[in-house]
Formats: sequence, C-alpha cells, structure tokens
Amino acid sequence: MVPTYPVLEQSYQDGLLVTTLELFNKRKDVEYYEIAVFDNEFKPIPFVSSYSLFKLEYLGRVKFDVYIRAKDKDRAVYVCSRSKIRDQDKTLTSITSMICSKFKRE
Repeated sequence: MVPTYPVLEQSYQDGLLVTTLELFNKRKDVEYYEIAVFDNEFKPIPFVSSYSLFKLEYLGRVKFDVYIRAKDKDRAVYVCSRSKIRDQDKTLTSITSMICSKFKRE
C-alpha cells in the first residue's frame, strides 16, 4: 500500500479529512482485501471509503480515498489493508496478512 506515510488533507466538506492510497495485490492466493483505520493501540477509528472491502485480482491495483473526521485526526495513526481468505479455502494452508501505513504527522 502506498504511500507509506499518507498525509490527511482537508476534504471538500468541513470537518472531514481525506487521503488517497493505492493498493497492489502481489498474492495469487488472495482476491479480497479489507481497509481499516486504527489508533496507536490498534483500536478501530471510524472512517469512510468507497472501498472498505473489495475484490482485487492478482497483480491488480486500486486507488481509493479514506475520509476521517477532523476530530479523530490526532487519534488516527494507521491505515491498514488486511488480506481476506475465502471460506472455500479453509482446508488449504494459507496466511492472512495486514499491511499498514502510518499517517504522517506535521
């Protein structure tokens, strides 16, 4: 997921910040990813994105925006993608992963 240190900027609406991220799928065994925002103790922070859970083909790329309330700016530390394994693959050995970017502080 890039950028590694995304910057939250003012969005088109007052009280709402936004950053744009891009995710690249290098895993043949994963087609679904979930996006989440966390504080420094990995407790979830409310956010909005057009892609909170999405399908991404092998070697595919997707750009998406993450919106966070301005009042949560100081609490939001990480934005993460988590690979999701489909139910039918439960019998196979598989590894899920979570990759995080850390919001840049000014």
